[in-house]
Amino acid sequence: MIKSVKVLAALAEPTRLAAMAILYDGGEHCVCELMEKLGATQSRMSRHMKILKGAGLVIDRRDAQWVRYRWNPGLSPELTAVIDAVLAAERKSERTVA
Repeated sequence: MIKSVKVLAALAEPTRLAAMAILYDGGEHCVCELMEKLGATQSRMSRHMKILKGAGLVIDRRDAQWVRYRWNPGLSPELTAVIDAVLAAERKSERTVA
């Protein structure tokens, strides 16, 4: 069972939240792509993704020297609803600021 507190703590960091927004499309994304889009170093991005994986939010697959991440399709509907709400609030916040 995935702990809600662990999930919310993982989403509380801006880079991790932004990574989840990218992964929200349901596709698989190389860590190199996430690094480029989020302006993060490889080591920093790997640490963030380790936390998201530890919270059960993402799954990964090794592809040669890169790791590819995607949204965890096994998330409960309730947890998915929480993540949807957090991402929607973040998008709304960004539109308000812009």
